[in-house]
Amino acid sequence: MSPRSSGDPVPPGPPRRPEQLLLAFLGELVLDRDLGPVPTAFLVDLLGPLGAGEPATRAALARMVRRDLLAPVRAGRSVGYLLTPTSERVLRDAHGRIFARDPFAPDGEGWTLVTFSVPEARRDLRHRVRAQLSWAGFGLLRDGLWIAPGEVDLTDVLGEFAHDSEVDLVAFRAVEVDGFSVAAAVEGAWRLDDIRARHLEFQARWGAVAPDPAGSDGPPDGTRAVREVTALVADWLALLRAVPRLPLAHLGDGWPSRTSVEVFRQRHEPLARAARAEVARVLRP
Repeated sequence: MSPRSSGDPVPPGPPRRPEQLLLAFLGELVLDRDLGPVPTAFLVDLLGPLGAGEPATRAALARMVRRDLLAPVRAGRSVGYLLTPTSERVLRDAHGRIFARDPFAPDGEGWTLVTFSVPEARRDLRHRVRAQLSWAGFGLLRDGLWIAPGEVDLTDVLGEFAHDSEVDLVAFRAVEVDGFSVAAAVEGAWRLDDIRARHLEFQARWGAVAPDPAGSDGPPDGTRAVREVTALVADWLALLRAVPRLPLAHLGDGWPSRTSVEVFRQRHEPLARAARAEVARVLRP
């Protein structure tokens, strides 16, 4: 994989949703920065080159207001947006995962197992529980038995179903038994080839910044850096959400998660410095 120049444009790839980009921008460059309201025009100009047209951006902003993630502030005929306590909490939680030392490592030891049943007539409810488990990184170990590495907070994952009389949930912790390898179970419960492909796609898209020994290029352009770090963080969050936290001991040699972390950190640091300076220049009261 050849390194990218720090002056390359934002790499192309699968479409990025406007909400995904907005949350990446707000968490990276607005949260805890003591800035004024972010004007709508600024956000439209930011997201346009990233594939989100003005109607899509405005619709995403309206949805985020309805979800209490943004507070609109009117100044004359213009509208800007401030973070809300809800969005600050969401963005701080995401920040912890984004910059974790090893964001792909399980939380805690052992395994978390879940099995559930719902009435046959409630297939919609069964689908919702399965979707929630999959979103939280669980894999289907056997018919009806779901497994995730580490100590998963099931109150957070399945809390909405805990008091539903039609959902019969059973959950427990487990540890490996000496002499019985879990590697085969991991390979059966998760699509490891798909997970590897997601890592390699991220690495191919962002690569590593090629260092300039003479320093002749100077720091990244501020406007471009805002756009690029927004796309980078959005893509990184998408990878973190799509990839379960699996223990490296069961993934074989050459598993690509550590390289993905290196790529993100190398690309992020210079862009973030330039982007923060630019956003402060434009938005600080």
